[in-house]
Amino acid sequence: MTLSTDRSGEATRPDTRRDTAPPGERSPFPSGLLRDIAGPKALAGLTLGELERLATEIRELLVQSVTLTGGHLGPNLGVVELTLALHRVFDSPHDRILFDTGHQVYTHKLLTGRQDFSRLRAEDGLSGYASRSESEHDVIENSHASTALSWADGLAKAHQVSNDGRRVVAVIGDGALTGGMAWEALNNIGGAADRPIVIVLNDNGRSYDPTVGALAEHLAGLARMDAPGPGEPSTRAGGNLFEHLGLRYIGPVDGHDIAAVEHALRQAGELRGPVIVHCLTRKGHGYAPALADEADRMHAVSAARPPRQGPGGRADTWTSVFSREMVRIGDERSDVIGLTAAMLGPVGLRAFAEAFPDRVFDAGIAEQHTVTSAAGLSMAGLHPVVAVYATFLNRAFDQFLMDVALHRCGVTFVLDRAGVTGDDGPSHNGVWDMSLLQVVPGVRIAAPRDADRLREELREAVVVRDAPTVVRFPKGHVGEPIPPLGRIGGMDVLRQPMEAAADVLVVAVGAMAATCLDVADLLLSRGISATVVDPRWVVPVDAALPELARSHRLVVTVEDNSRASGVGAAVAQALQDADVDVPMRTFGLPAFFPEHAPRERVLAAAGLTPPVIADAVLRVLKTTHTRTMTSRREHVR
Repeated sequence: MTLSTDRSGEATRPDTRRDTAPPGERSPFPSGLLRDIAGPKALAGLTLGELERLATEIRELLVQSVTLTGGHLGPNLGVVELTLALHRVFDSPHDRILFDTGHQVYTHKLLTGRQDFSRLRAEDGLSGYASRSESEHDVIENSHASTALSWADGLAKAHQVSNDGRRVVAVIGDGALTGGMAWEALNNIGGAADRPIVIVLNDNGRSYDPTVGALAEHLAGLARMDAPGPGEPSTRAGGNLFEHLGLRYIGPVDGHDIAAVEHALRQAGELRGPVIVHCLTRKGHGYAPALADEADRMHAVSAARPPRQGPGGRADTWTSVFSREMVRIGDERSDVIGLTAAMLGPVGLRAFAEAFPDRVFDAGIAEQHTVTSAAGLSMAGLHPVVAVYATFLNRAFDQFLMDVALHRCGVTFVLDRAGVTGDDGPSHNGVWDMSLLQVVPGVRIAAPRDADRLREELREAVVVRDAPTVVRFPKGHVGEPIPPLGRIGGMDVLRQPMEAAADVLVVAVGAMAATCLDVADLLLSRGISATVVDPRWVVPVDAALPELARSHRLVVTVEDNSRASGVGAAVAQALQDADVDVPMRTFGLPAFFPEHAPRERVLAAAGLTPPVIADAVLRVLKTTHTRTMTSRREHVR
């Protein structure tokens, strides 16, 4: 495969082969020089020409592999030379190399003995992020941005105390540098002039979208400065923010020039204090289609379409349904404002931004700031809609609680990727939001089961002006509509037996509704009748639910959230408060970090499939019946 770029990485002609070549004709396995790289030490004897050839081989493999399996393509194409230089200068794993976020570690994996990318992000395959279980070269694996500098600070302190000579290198992007935690770390790192830490700033001007804010302007100004010439000192005295914080500054360096990056890193490694190496890179470098993608430089690509699947007929995603409904609401209400944290496209706000450019604010990777800023917008009479991935709202829980809820601000939070996300890996799962948020006084949480409910519950949410509202939905395509048979209180009835009293009440949470209907069918085939309801708004628990539960032998809740303090726990508390003494069984995720695998496999491993749930319900009913009969016999005696 020949990449459509010239030597500088500029696009020359569009390369459409990734869209037309049958997947079976491409082999995502290493060849040439790369095949002989068993570990970082193998790089030491390579000439500059061989390193450049190796960089080309790596890009070819990344394009071939990631367009087949799906994954982060653009970010990894942008750090090939930078990663080669890192592993030539520093001795991993003795020296600690940390990658902030970790979605740009594919070259790092290839150079540290992990070259089978055929099952990237698939069960039993390589993780899409750093993973300590894969390699001793992976130090941290939390894929939430802006944390690496704090990790580096702690590790550097430990190595200074133990005097073991290990060096610490943290690679962080300009997008991640917009997060407040990064600046808390820089404040501490810059204050310790005798503690060596090398910070590599991978400046490509983007996270998903172009980096926003004053920092982006400052970095752009530094990038326009001329790099030192031959014989000139590489460190620059005065004149930039990092130096004012106490860090030495080296750069700007062309991040695609292996020799230049290696030279800068060797200089940085010899300094006995904190230093930042400013590398200018281009997301998607070396692959014309990525460079031509103005939206996000092919930040993340989906797996290749199976050969027999034709174009068209693609189901709507949850995100696209939200996106279109937000535009409709925006047309009707000029007070509705969109906010996000560096994820305008992924969370579905791009169409809203195009329709109402003055009513969207992207704060960068700054969830805490975004939430409190939304509270301010609400206090001024507007209705903010904060759209983030469910896992990222964890970072702003205090602001949600103390700034939004305490001040009774009407802010709607739309949580994309709620529940099990599957191939994104442990830290991207959204299985904690309903456990965390239901402790917040006054909060209202909706979990739509289909596209129609998402549209109507979003509209109900933005009407609330005196409390935070949450609308959560999973990753992926929306299933078929599940129309209600009727309503009890605020709950939709999805299945109602003919007889007056059913055996089991199944409370279906959000996207688990289809699973619950299948459970009801299996139970019916065994002679057990079931009522299935969708609460729609799962917090607070609907006032009609306890009385409905009273007429059943067993109450079952099914959710794709942690069972610990989840919806099941809230329902159990509601039944107890109402003196409803009916046995209950909750089905959800155990307290663990799900590994990367298809959503269906993760749910199956947690026992969240119709056969497993139905069998468990039958066992509970049998046990309850046995206990009841025993109690009656004891009473007769």
